[in-house]
Amino acid sequence: MKAAMVTPGDPSTAKVEQIKDPPEEDGAILVEGLLVGVCGTDVEIVEKGYGVPPPGHERMVLFHESLGRVLEAPEKSHLKAGDLVVGIVRRPDPVPCACCAAGEWDFCRNGQFTERGIKAHDGYGSERWRVDDRFAVPVPPALGDLGVLTEPASVVAKAWDQVERIGARACFAPEHVLVTGAGPIGLLAALMGRQRGLEVTVLDRVTDGVKPGLVRDLGADYHAGSVDELACRPDIVIECTGVGQLVFDVLTHTAPNAITCLTGISSGTRTLETAADAVNKALVLDNDVVVGSVNANRRHYDLAVDALSRADRDWLARLVTRRVPLAQWPEALKRGSDDVKVVVDLQAG
Repeated sequence: MKAAMVTPGDPSTAKVEQIKDPPEEDGAILVEGLLVGVCGTDVEIVEKGYGVPPPGHERMVLFHESLGRVLEAPEKSHLKAGDLVVGIVRRPDPVPCACCAAGEWDFCRNGQFTERGIKAHDGYGSERWRVDDRFAVPVPPALGDLGVLTEPASVVAKAWDQVERIGARACFAPEHVLVTGAGPIGLLAALMGRQRGLEVTVLDRVTDGVKPGLVRDLGADYHAGSVDELACRPDIVIECTGVGQLVFDVLTHTAPNAITCLTGISSGTRTLETAADAVNKALVLDNDVVVGSVNANRRHYDLAVDALSRADRDWLARLVTRRVPLAQWPEALKRGSDDVKVVVDLQAG
């Protein structure tokens, strides 16, 4: 079968290759790969060597955002042939730690987890892949190809889950949400904020293209200025850029009792000077919370599917701005000015 292969950190090795059929130890469910989504992590793996190939290998099958159709499934599976399915990214560590044993592998304590297409486990960028029933998430037929948005939506679903759990610590009646960044994660965060009936502002740098329209069509506000120019002090912030200066700017402009959830990671090494004492004072005196959130567990994938199923299909379809055939998959890593979510078609080429 064909697969998108790469040696992490060496873009010249990013090619389509013929590889063996997926190993049965990956799971009893055999899946025909349909689409994979492209995100910044994939670019980091190809260009900067962020990823870790499977043990004993220099190369790996790329991509962790998946959508496939079940070809074969055991009788006791919750899936059957023909079902659409998404594969979960993270696998619990083999020990396992207390969190992995409880199904909260996104909170793994010892770092021995693996991740499909990222860490020590081949990804979903192949014509066929296997998955264990525990890590296979069904996608309603009505979502169709838009099911490829499930993995990024699961990241956002977890962020909202964390915010709401923390908010339950005391009196918390949020009204205003600030989402920083209008990429796929930011737009999905805005979607889930509007689904909760909250007032949402999305902060981004671009002033034209598709993003402002996508935000406004949600009934949210789009802001291309600075944090200082915001019309409100947000009760909730979903931070999706990983830009250090922006993170600190936001922390000094939130409402009392605010919760800021960080989902973005900066790839740079830039240092910055900040008034740490002032930030500390604001956090303490206002009972503010800052929480980091990475990856997702099964519950969050299910929440993501629910959120996508309740969203306007036409709006979701506008998030997928480019579709690249497998034969040309390295082209998908090159971001265009109007790109939101780029996907690779595993059945084309």
